[in-house]
Amino acid sequence: MARDDSGGPRVVVGVDGSVESVEALRWAADYAAATGATVDAVMAWHAPTAVGVVPPRITPQMITDEVRTNMLEELDKSLVAVFGPATPPSVQAQVTYGHPAEVLIEESRHADLLVVGYRGHGAFAGMLTGSVSMHCVSNAHCSVVVVRRAS
Repeated sequence: MARDDSGGPRVVVGVDGSVESVEALRWAADYAAATGATVDAVMAWHAPTAVGVVPPRITPQMITDEVRTNMLEELDKSLVAVFGPATPPSVQAQVTYGHPAEVLIEESRHADLLVVGYRGHGAFAGMLTGSVSMHCVSNAHCSVVVVRRAS
């Protein structure tokens, strides 16, 4: 079982600003409140590619800074939607460079639970489950919860 610095269990949740990811964050928050876990809300980004592996950090610094600022704002909106204006100290937020599935799988190495939304911004219409959530379910190093959008 992974432990955070306080000795409690660690829950990682993927957030992309979509309704589904906010529901996943809400689920993770409820779970953490019931179990005493900490929550790491993780948002990932990468320079788009047509095919293949995400390129290394070759994006100009000015663009990287602007993207990071926008993503932090989006992550903050998701945190406010779940926790209100005061995010609890047991919740940490981070924006990381990399493909979302790969970042979440790497984060799962040091987590007790990985929580993802059913579909996020990258889903094609009609897909039953998003590719990031399917990749996480298939490859994570801990248990995974896929949260469906509330009806």
